Amino acid sequence: MLTLEALQSQIHSIEDLQAIVRTMKALAMVSIRQYEKARTSLTHYNATIELGLQGLLQQRRFSDSPAGRLPLASSSPDHALVGVILFGSDHGLCGQFNEQIVTYALDQLHHRHIHPDQCLLDAVGGRLIPYLDAAQHPVQQQFSLPSSLAGTPRLIQELVLAIKQWRFPNHEDQRPVVNEPADMPQPEIDRILLFYNQSLSATTFQPFTLQLLPLDPTWLHQLEQRPWHSSARPMVSPHWQPLLSALIRQYLFVALHRATVESLASENAARLSSMQAAEKNIEERLTDLTAEYRQQRQNSITGELLDIVSGFEALKNS
Repeated sequence: MLTLEALQSQIHSIEDLQAIVRTMKALAMVSIRQYEKARTSLTHYNATIELGLQGLLQQRRFSDSPAGRLPLASSSPDHALVGVILFGSDHGLCGQFNEQIVTYALDQLHHRHIHPDQCLLDAVGGRLIPYLDAAQHPVQQQFSLPSSLAGTPRLIQELVLAIKQWRFPNHEDQRPVVNEPADMPQPEIDRILLFYNQSLSATTFQPFTLQLLPLDPTWLHQLEQRPWHSSARPMVSPHWQPLLSALIRQYLFVALHRATVESLASENAARLSSMQAAEKNIEERLTDLTAEYRQQRQNSITGELLDIVSGFEALKNS
């Protein structure tokens, strides 16, 4: 049984831990609010890009003309190399956030019959590496997540450069791929997949898969067939290829930006859920220790009173 001094020391330590947990909980809630606003803005931005693609598709009628099909919308063979960008976290205290997304990504790759030998994986977040090493899945490059929205454009720029390496590996403007000789020609990546957690609420999220490239033909066809909610259609110049390239670049930027924001929001949602569980456990432990401290203190006071009464009776009888 612990002494009163030891119990009091434990109570003070747990109270300090409780203050830290409450601070982490407040920071997670503030971050979630910040990323929710960014996600709403990106949703509107993405809707604008889809309107541009819709107008261009309906003018050019890609689905009706084989010569006018999008070059990025072709189906890829099963034996081609696949590029994977996996989003995790750089910080802890977020439960099984990283373990769950790694397990989901590896299951999806196995379901798509993508062997690790034909998969080049880039990890966004250092906490993913131990789980990928345990699964014996090699990592080509590792990126760090920004601590706030201000650092997101830099991460997007690094990811775009990595994608250019994959799509155009032998281009003279590209830097060499990590762990490969500079004079060795690199094979082209035929597909690029994104795996990240998508936020559902303040404390819940779910893993999500997005095929970044090539563009999904079904999605393009749906855009082409979508009704245009206006009496006037946009005018497209005969030189529509630069406009198409600009829209696709904007689509890639928004897709990578949304994946980053969704992953950061989900990370803070996982951290908030973990802090709520920790706060509940701390309160229960603090209640038990306080009750035990009060019980021992009462027993100590009772014992001292009995000693005083016994000493008084002894003196009285003598």
